Amino acid sequence: MTHKTERKSIKLLKTLTSITTSKHKIISKKAFTLLELLVVILILGILAAAVVPKVVGAGDKAKVDLTCVNMSSAERTLDMFRMDNGVYPETEEGLAALISNPDSDKYVNYSSNAYLKEYPKDAWGGKLIYIKKGSGVEIISYGADRKEGGEDYSADLKLSKCKK
Repeated sequence: MTHKTERKSIKLLKTLTSITTSKHKIISKKAFTLLELLVVILILGILAAAVVPKVVGAGDKAKVDLTCVNMSSAERTLDMFRMDNGVYPETEEGLAALISNPDSDKYVNYSSNAYLKEYPKDAWGGKLIYIKKGSGVEIISYGADRKEGGEDYSADLKLSKCKK
């Protein structure tokens, strides 16, 4: 081999080595190591453990709060009914008395428009229960399970407890 050919071969070899090395560097830079992935997964797990319980409970609490607001609104409407008619509707007449006059002879001053357009419901879609108590009223929601009794967010919710 001549000296010129030898130099060209060495130059070509250096160029190929340089290209191969730079390809390895590029390839190794594109991927995450297993350790990096495990650290990210661990951080996400810690964040989820801290945030998820708070978010899950917030939805149930919001439904309880909304139900209290709906019951307070129904109570104010019942107060308007009492102002017009002198008494609250009977327990048997219930909140339906706010939608249409149950007894035109008894409630002669019933509003020309209904007091409500539709029956009031709780945040879980159940109808509110109305009980006349002497000169006052009690409004009840059966909660998430829509059954009397229950615990936690399935427990009965009373207007009198919402006011406290």
